[in-house]
Amino acid sequence: MPTSPSDPAEPFRPAEPVDLAVVGAGPAGLAAAVTAAGLGLRVALLDAGDRPGGQYYRHPAPGLGADRPEALHHGWSEFATREAALRAHESADRITYLPLHHVWTVVAKEGDWTLHAVAGHAPDERAAAVTARAVLIATGAYERQLPFPGWTLPGVVGAGGAQAMLKGGLVLPGKRVVVAGSGPLLLAVAGSLAAAGAAVPAVVEAAAYTAYAGRVPVLLRNPGKLVEAAAYGGALARHHVRLLTRHAVTEAHGTDRIEAVTVARLDRDWRPLPGTARRIPCDALAVGHGLVPQLELATGLGCATRPGPDAAVALEVDALQRTSVPGIWSAGETGGIGGAQLALTEGELAAHSVAAALHPGRTPRGADRRVERLARRRARLRAFADAMAAAHRPGDGWTGWLRDDAVVCRCEEVPAGRIREAAQDLGARDARTVKLLTRAGMGWCQGRMCGPAVAALAGQEPAADRRPFSCPVPLSHLAELPATDR
Repeated sequence: MPTSPSDPAEPFRPAEPVDLAVVGAGPAGLAAAVTAAGLGLRVALLDAGDRPGGQYYRHPAPGLGADRPEALHHGWSEFATREAALRAHESADRITYLPLHHVWTVVAKEGDWTLHAVAGHAPDERAAAVTARAVLIATGAYERQLPFPGWTLPGVVGAGGAQAMLKGGLVLPGKRVVVAGSGPLLLAVAGSLAAAGAAVPAVVEAAAYTAYAGRVPVLLRNPGKLVEAAAYGGALARHHVRLLTRHAVTEAHGTDRIEAVTVARLDRDWRPLPGTARRIPCDALAVGHGLVPQLELATGLGCATRPGPDAAVALEVDALQRTSVPGIWSAGETGGIGGAQLALTEGELAAHSVAAALHPGRTPRGADRRVERLARRRARLRAFADAMAAAHRPGDGWTGWLRDDAVVCRCEEVPAGRIREAAQDLGARDARTVKLLTRAGMGWCQGRMCGPAVAALAGQEPAADRRPFSCPVPLSHLAELPATDR
């Protein structure tokens, strides 16, 4: 089997189908690829990034000279072990690793699947295609943002974005950084920023941790997660970071960049309580309300989805990570946000499932017991993830902090008032009609950033879009497609 091309912009078209194409080299995709190769499958691992690890195991570029990149990560050894396995399988021609390959569609063809990708960097992008007998989608997630007045000011970044700046660029978003939003990621981000030298005056959490009270049995089944939470809490205490629960940043202030935020206490439905607002000076704000599964490839194939306990849409998968479309598997955040440990478990479980489907009767010794252990771990970690998702689910009243002039769609600069007008006065009853009337979601991000907010303002439940492309594609690539793939 041919190895990865030395120049990732060179088109890659293997002479024969691989057994498994894995889309995404984060924790789930990496675990799936190395496990599948170890089970005897020929694997192609395609990833939009230039190095394996995804968003979670993002690490500094070699030129930055980081002495201990592992110090910025939790569970680095899990990544290091699998990266070493990836390199070993790549050298043995069992895995073809294709970085800088952004898969934009998957097409069924004569019993196999053809994955079309944009390879390399502009302006030297090339079209690439891989054919596989099975596909595993491990495309991860992106941050959920709930807009508020001033969120477009320079210095306002995503909570995950702030962590990516630190992990990947060794830079801080500011000297005095407020961390806000909802979800366990906030504690990790605040601890990392404080340890790197930033002053973090407050972590502003919209949910209340008392929401975990009804999930004690699930928490006790995951003692490692409790230890992890305690470590984050200890880090905040050491750095004198104040934790404000059931509070939210309702406005950011500044001229050329952010200078302060207004923080208000929320009621149980996340409505700001009158008379509770206060200002906190800062020169940066890291804000995010959890993650949203990235589903464009899967929904384009017709894979079934389900509403998650955090109000985000996730893929429907069975106990062996199979989607509703035969021949398509999924692992990691696409099936619901759950963190790296769950993603690693699901990736390995999916690889065993694919191997059993492609080569029935060739189960290696001990594989059945391994699958049973993985299934039990998956169930335990998924239950914990669902508990977290339910505890930090955005309340319906959060739109109360949005004035009519507050921008919701940043790409097209559509204010909240125009979206409310489309839903209340012009009769829009679905996201598509709101988009046509207001242009919200028509910009570069195609609604990834504003979609949940637009749905909430229009009084609709979030839904997964079915898109023909998952990323921008040059017209020349479309013109080069074989007629059977068009």
